[in-house]
Amino acid sequence: MFQMIGLIGSVVGAAGQIAAGQAAKEAADLNAFNRETEDRLSKVEALQVARARRDEYDLATSSNIAAFAAAGRDISTDKSVQAFLERQRDVIAQDVSRIDQQQQFESIKASMAAMAERRRGRNALTASMFSAVGTVTEGIAQFGRTRGGS
Repeated sequence: MFQMIGLIGSVVGAAGQIAAGQAAKEAADLNAFNRETEDRLSKVEALQVARARRDEYDLATSSNIAAFAAAGRDISTDKSVQAFLERQRDVIAQDVSRIDQQQQFESIKASMAAMAERRRGRNALTASMFSAVGTVTEGIAQFGRTRGGS
């Protein structure tokens, strides 16, 4: 009778180990999903920052053109004005490029973290399966030893 209770206990223990492994996998999958969601939000934020930077550029360019015109400078022929405006276009292009590049690095980092998290969950599930098999095997062996001895 006690031998059967021990065997049932080992089966129940194994089921608990498998359930714990499955729970760890589900938690890891949720963490990976959250990282991917944060990545999507980061992309939107980067687009908004780049758009705001372009809006600042447009406003500053309009103000500069108005100031040059008010000072009596011909915007279409004045080489120093053209050089200034060209430099400002270069600056905005570099700024937007940096924003995009930083977002790409963050996206790669988030993707790698999500992959690692999913791998961790799969590893936990696999380990729980091996542990459960070991628990059941030990329970069967114990059952055989105690039964054979009675």
